[in-house]
Amino acid sequence: MLCLRYSPVIFATRRQETIQFPKNYNCNVVVCEAKGPRPRYPRVWKTKRKIGTISKSLKLVECIKGLSNVKEEVYGALDSFIAWELEFPLITVKKALKILENEKEWKRIIQVTKWMLSKGQGRTMGSYFMLLNALAEDGRLEEAEELWLKLFSSNLESMPRIFFQKMISIYYHREMNEKMFEIFADMEELGIRPTVPVVTMVGNVFQKLGMLNKYQKLNKKYPPPKWEYRYIKGKRVKIRTKDLDKSQDSDVVSKSEEVDESEFDENSQDQADEVDEDNVEQLREVNESEPGEISTVPSETKSSMST
Repeated sequence: MLCLRYSPVIFATRRQETIQFPKNYNCNVVVCEAKGPRPRYPRVWKTKRKIGTISKSLKLVECIKGLSNVKEEVYGALDSFIAWELEFPLITVKKALKILENEKEWKRIIQVTKWMLSKGQGRTMGSYFMLLNALAEDGRLEEAEELWLKLFSSNLESMPRIFFQKMISIYYHREMNEKMFEIFADMEELGIRPTVPVVTMVGNVFQKLGMLNKYQKLNKKYPPPKWEYRYIKGKRVKIRTKDLDKSQDSDVVSKSEEVDESEFDENSQDQADEVDEDNVEQLREVNESEPGEISTVPSETKSSMST
């Protein structure tokens, strides 16, 4: 690129072609060595109108909500929604599933997740866990057990601990104690340390069934943790459980003792001022008196203070 200002000279290019600038030409001129800028044609396969994944996910949720629970109808609507997409909109579908989970639309979550898995997309542990949770909340216990057995057999040594906790909680709320003990035994065989909710659920079942020896062994083997991790302003903070309990108790006490200033009357403020004046006078008398004149503390109070 050559930047030329107006001057009555002749410029020669590589092709030995003379270019003479007129007198009325703009002072600031930018000339390229080639014949000018390369023309840029609009790309046909990309639309100029860009739509974010959040708005797409909301449209997907609105498209599904008004349909019936027929499988063919829901799958047809989902297929028509992604018909003009070059790639499978995985992020859009995941956000739509999150919206449905917040709204507790368990049947829609099952339908959309199964449709996504049938397309060969989103085969992750997160999507499987969401499907397992939706099946359990919708009351399809048999399908949830089939999914659990399939995942457990294929991912025996790499199964996440949250799946064990979920299945134990499902069996605990339905009082299926034998199956709960089987999953807990699988956790111990695989060397997976149970979480605090798992230990409490199993311990409660031991207490209900009268197995106090097993309950004591469980508490000895998995004692409650001394430390807990909390996120404060986006940072992970390590806190002692005792300090955490104290802080919670202090918060409760402070909340119970909170009183608005507007509730105080003028009479109560006057009484408080009188009490403060009496205390100041007593302190002055004690300071002015001699050491021998100060009354001694009784023996009963001394013994109580020593204890």
